[in-house]
Amino acid sequence: MRHNVLKVLACLVIAIALIGAGCTSQEESPTEEPVRIGVVQWDDSRATGNVFLHILDEGGHEYEIVSADLGGLYQATSQGDIDVLIQAWLPATQASYWDQYGDSLNKAQVVSSGAKIGLAVPDYVYDSGITTVEDLKGNASKFDGRITGIEPGAGIMVTTEKALEEYNLEEYELYSSSTVGMATELQDKMDNEEWIVATLWRPHWTFARMEGLKFLEDPKGVYGGSDNLVILTRPGFEEDRPEFYQLIQNYEMDLSDIESIMIDIDEGQSPEEAASNWLAENPEKYDEVLGTQ
Repeated sequence: MRHNVLKVLACLVIAIALIGAGCTSQEESPTEEPVRIGVVQWDDSRATGNVFLHILDEGGHEYEIVSADLGGLYQATSQGDIDVLIQAWLPATQASYWDQYGDSLNKAQVVSSGAKIGLAVPDYVYDSGITTVEDLKGNASKFDGRITGIEPGAGIMVTTEKALEEYNLEEYELYSSSTVGMATELQDKMDNEEWIVATLWRPHWTFARMEGLKFLEDPKGVYGGSDNLVILTRPGFEEDRPEFYQLIQNYEMDLSDIESIMIDIDEGQSPEEAASNWLAENPEKYDEVLGTQ
């Protein structure tokens, strides 16, 4: 009888140990934290970013949005405080940020190619003989001595400061504004056929909305060639979150699609609504990114 009792007790001890081991294992199993995503607050980034976020929602993936200025997002991603950055303009436009932080960043995916930055003028200015950045020299009075820019610190602003030096355009001053402010001033000047030169880029809705905008040629290549719109990730993210990383690598968009969403945003739709409406018309994008096709 004693032998049977001991046998039963031994079985209970083993069972309890197994249950305890199971509980310990479950408690110690790491829970995946939401992916921290930095989205640059420009219309092209908000367009591509919100399409991607809607797709993540559809797939049930957890994430957190982080907002900051461009330099702050680059730094935070390189330090591992942000997992994913949507989106960088490389190799030209944001070269200064890449030079500073690129050793600690990973180019995860080219979302779209063929992007471009530079100085743009209305066609009536271009047709008058101002066809290159060099042609601005000696004509400052016609432009009120100013180049209309966007937010200070933006890659195109840093590059334009360099262009002023390279082309000896000391008679011009680069005015900081906002993207909306730049576009508003550009439209006002064009409505009255007044001269203006502005920092501009593609994709941007102005090219679809304002007919007759042309980039000035850049003989010295200060603005570089065409850019790629790139999603960056922190060091080690691919190894830590391979499934999520694959979603990033599945994500691509055409420049024309990005601009169509940007137009909807400019017309008053929220970035979330504009992205949702675009996805409703292009539902195959869910399967393409989530890998369910």
